[in-house]
Amino acid sequence: MVWRVIKFTIYGLIGVGLGFLIYAWLTFPNLAWLKDHNPETSAIIEERVREARARGEEPKRIQEWVPLEKISPNLQRAVLAGEDKNFATHHGFDYDAIEKAWEEGQKQTQAEAGNDQSSWLPDFSAFKRGGSTITQQLAKNLYLSLERSITRKIREAIITYFMERTLSKRRILEIYLNVIEWGDGIYGAEAAAQTYFHKHASDLTASEAAFLSAMIPSPLNIFNPQKNPRRLARRQKIILRGMPYIKMPEGTG
Repeated sequence: MVWRVIKFTIYGLIGVGLGFLIYAWLTFPNLAWLKDHNPETSAIIEERVREARARGEEPKRIQEWVPLEKISPNLQRAVLAGEDKNFATHHGFDYDAIEKAWEEGQKQTQAEAGNDQSSWLPDFSAFKRGGSTITQQLAKNLYLSLERSITRKIREAIITYFMERTLSKRRILEIYLNVIEWGDGIYGAEAAAQTYFHKHASDLTASEAAFLSAMIPSPLNIFNPQKNPRRLARRQKIILRGMPYIKMPEGTG
């Protein structure tokens, strides 16, 4: 009887695993298409559209695609300084940053748990953006939901692995800078530069670039310039200090 239960459990796990692999294969994005095609939308854009309609509002979308050579080297450098300082040298995953983010997340979890020992368990909700590379962020923004789950992280990791082996660093950075969110309905570097500084993305100064980079982790809330200007300014200064030390990918600014 016990062996029968174990056998059914094993078969069940195998079935779930195979089902996940088949689902992943059927829904896997065509990354090679991105080599010479710009994505018309993204998962994050579609999510914001659904949220706006759920509130009874008309969705906003300001976005103008520009090639990487028309995005200021200052912004390229600032974004790497703020989001992924080892972008030029890693292969999709920055293991040192992941380990640091995990440790910081667990410290925070334990501090919040206090003396409740039952809460001192691995908390994947604490495994946040701090360990995510630009390639991981792009995989999530383009193709995945905003939910925090181990399943989504696995899919993100798989897409990241193949994205790094399909696209050049230059192309990954170009797509990233054109699709990320920079405010309510504001997507991409050109729209952000025009909205906040009334100039083209190619003309951004180092200080302006650091300002935009500082917004990236939470442009709608935590680093929203209207809601938390002082917090944004502190992060801007940190990014400015780090910009001169960034190693840029070959062929970028």
